[in-house]
Amino acid sequence: MKKLFKTLVLTIALMLPLVAFAEEANQQIIGEVVNENEGAPVEWVVTAENEGDGIYTVTFDATIKEGFHGYPMTDFSAPYFEFDNAEVVGDMTEPLTPVEHGIDELTGGPSYIYYDKALYVQQIKASEGQKVTGFIQATICTNDTNQCTSNPATFSIQLPGSKAVVATEENNDTASTVLNWSSIIQAILWGFAALLTPCVFPMVPMTVSFFVKGSQSPAQGRFRAFMYGFFIVALYVLPIAILVLLSNAFGTNVAGDIFNAIGTHWIPNLIFFVIFMVFAASFLGAFEITLPSSLVNKSDAGADKGGLLGIFFMALTLVLVSFSCTGPIVGSVIISSTSGGVWMPIITMAAFAIAFALPFTVLAWFPALLKNLPKSGGWLNSVKVVLGFIEVALGLKFLMTADQTMHWGLLDRETYLAIWIVVFSLLGFYLLGKLRFAHDDKVEHVSVFRLTLAIGVFSFVVYMIPGLWGAPLNAISGYIPPMSTQDYQVNGRVENANAGRKYADFLHLPHQLDGHFDFEEAVAEATAKNKPIFVDVTGHACNNCREMETMVWSNDRVLPLLREEFVICALYVDDMTKIEGGKRLGSVNAAFAQERWGVNAQPGYILLSPDGETVLAGPRGYNTDIDEFVNFLNRAL
Repeated sequence: MKKLFKTLVLTIALMLPLVAFAEEANQQIIGEVVNENEGAPVEWVVTAENEGDGIYTVTFDATIKEGFHGYPMTDFSAPYFEFDNAEVVGDMTEPLTPVEHGIDELTGGPSYIYYDKALYVQQIKASEGQKVTGFIQATICTNDTNQCTSNPATFSIQLPGSKAVVATEENNDTASTVLNWSSIIQAILWGFAALLTPCVFPMVPMTVSFFVKGSQSPAQGRFRAFMYGFFIVALYVLPIAILVLLSNAFGTNVAGDIFNAIGTHWIPNLIFFVIFMVFAASFLGAFEITLPSSLVNKSDAGADKGGLLGIFFMALTLVLVSFSCTGPIVGSVIISSTSGGVWMPIITMAAFAIAFALPFTVLAWFPALLKNLPKSGGWLNSVKVVLGFIEVALGLKFLMTADQTMHWGLLDRETYLAIWIVVFSLLGFYLLGKLRFAHDDKVEHVSVFRLTLAIGVFSFVVYMIPGLWGAPLNAISGYIPPMSTQDYQVNGRVENANAGRKYADFLHLPHQLDGHFDFEEAVAEATAKNKPIFVDVTGHACNNCREMETMVWSNDRVLPLLREEFVICALYVDDMTKIEGGKRLGSVNAAFAQERWGVNAQPGYILLSPDGETVLAGPRGYNTDIDEFVNFLNRAL
């Protein structure tokens, strides 16, 4: 126990700096200060925090060199702060207490000065994501001769967005981390579904019985089972977490770039499509997928060791053995979260792993529940077949993404829906026992559970059918091709409202909105019409973008505003079309959005002045609240 206690303490100690780093990164944005005098005796650091309702707290942190001193705001020689493009709110405050030093020659009262450090805090009113600039002039004097110099400096800082908004220099993914609960819920459901696969379920009672019976006491058995579940979670989460934390620790966004590439580039998507189809064929009984026996045997041999090390190797063995069933599920969890920024893959994978490992701990605490578990049998193969059908449906999403980014024209909307209708219809017939595979038991009668699932599946099929003629299908809008790919609609095919615009021959806006796909072109129209610019940082592979367009943009309070009051500019960050200079359009737009507004997650909405220079509101991320989106748009009007 002492060794275990030391291990846990060490683990917590190692994690604390990481937690502190993450916490700090989400609180403050650091700006830039340039001293006009080379070798000035004072150095400035300016930071900003979002207080909500357009109010920001800006802190000027002064480091005064040895042998010099500065003055508080009550002194005649107080520093001067000027904001070029922000409204000052209230008076400046000073968290530090100055030192009494001599007599003020002008007032005859005591004089106060700062040694080493000085802090000046000012609240301002500005727009989310706005770049605020200004001027500092501070009188700094020597301690021995009291010779003073004025030290002018300029500062600039990109204000953070709201805490539910994507993208600032230091906080680049808060939107989806806070708001994208759909990915988290999906991950939890996938975690429980993975338990019901033939690779995992038979191991649950065996493993729990081992911990309970092989322990000296019930308490020890429960503790060992808890550590078993803990190691399972760690094996799934730590590889992704390490990648994210290291990339952020070194001040880069490597992890975000990797996840974004996985989610949007056509090559990884095509590879995932092939993998999903292979796994689907295996689930349907075509062949068995197994890992090399040598790898599994080495891990299994390590499980014979005692203590925590042995438990770790038992967890590793489970992860490796179950990979043939959980591999595509894990891939789905990661890919579904890539549009949510850097931290979402960690959160979603943790949700999956906890749901996957939880039953081992729960059953160890309450071993009597083992008696209520169903015995392994043909129903496990049925679960595997059902997952096979789902894998076919989900795998098409990767082919669709590659098709959209490369403009191959393989999967238009009705073709995609037709395949889904057929796949889920076959799944419904399978649940009713009308379709059997080689390893299936004969279904003598349909259980209530199977019937319930079949009703749900066939209801979903009926829901999709109107989509063949152009119905919006809001519930699955993020998982099917956009309406612009629909070849046939009841009212006829609607022409592209943006014909003649740059890139409009292969890019489209939803709801027949008039807009642009080139920033400079949008600025030119906005300047001519004196209208604010609505920038939409989006992507072909962005599920959340399609959901926002279908559920929010289409609202009768939102759509008129977008249509009449704004010049729309949609910047696709994953389009693979080569443009002038041989670069790809998506890469150019992604770099531009990151550099200009700090946006590296989709969707990202920014409201700009007609000249495109001033941020009026945003960046704003995924949030389906209609009222909040209307308020967001009204900030620019």
